[in-house]
Amino acid sequence: MTVAVGRTVEVRVPATSANLGPGFDTLGLALSVYDSLLVTALPAGALEIEVSGSGADEISRDDSNLIVRTVAHVYADVERPMPGLRIVAENGVPHGRGLGSSGAAVAAGVLAAKGLLAGDVEISDDDLLRLATEMEGHPDNVAPALFGGLTIAWMGERGAQHKKLLVHRGVSPLVLVPAYTMSTSLARSLQPPQVSREDAVFNVSRSALLIAALTQSPELLFDATADRLHQDYRAEAMPETQRLVQALRRAGFAAVVSGAGPSVLVLADGSGSRQDAVELASSVTDTPWEALLLAVDVRGGTVGIRAEGST
Repeated sequence: MTVAVGRTVEVRVPATSANLGPGFDTLGLALSVYDSLLVTALPAGALEIEVSGSGADEISRDDSNLIVRTVAHVYADVERPMPGLRIVAENGVPHGRGLGSSGAAVAAGVLAAKGLLAGDVEISDDDLLRLATEMEGHPDNVAPALFGGLTIAWMGERGAQHKKLLVHRGVSPLVLVPAYTMSTSLARSLQPPQVSREDAVFNVSRSALLIAALTQSPELLFDATADRLHQDYRAEAMPETQRLVQALRRAGFAAVVSGAGPSVLVLADGSGSRQDAVELASSVTDTPWEALLLAVDVRGGTVGIRAEGST
């Protein structure tokens, strides 16, 4: 079966924050900032891309585009001919700031392919995660982008796996976003290949505690977000981020580097304390910080087929 030219799908994918302090390459949280796309099947070989919002000037408009490559990966996996595409994207997820923009693009691509293939090939949640991980290289951002909430992601005998958990309603995320960007590959290059047994045990204990704090006991978030595996090693590449994290933690906030940075995630245990964190951020560094007072997204990525004639 070939998808009829003209089918349009609507896709929405949330931002994500990975690591969450000690949960390096494992934990991820979906947040209420979104990329929204309309993807239309065109005759084979055609490609039209319109992008607005964050990172619009930096995103390729040819077949090297990450969403296009992801859709093509799905079509190749299910052995169907790739259609042409028209993509109209509105990016709300900040690019290059540690909020999972590449993971959001990959999640959007697999969901768009799922919608375009509906009625011909049905793609399961397990396959969505597998395909997205094959494109992204690791599942910690794509899992919450696809499924929402707090996710634990790992690579097992059956490939990429995840477990979604509901976050306690007392957890109130705040993201502080600077104007500068950070390369994930650069951030990873600053970490040593080995860590001490003491630091490994420290992070195992804090990761376990963090699950309890996020799902049951938000009052434990400060202790639960301590980390010795990655943040200090990356500090030299983003000193203003490190300075802000340290200042917030001295003031008692559960502050961590969001993903690979340079944004800072504060996991407040009540909405009232977030404004205090915003005010502190404006006073302790020379960098201006955009404050995003967010909620945990519980739905994850969505896709629907747009009815013909709708606008």
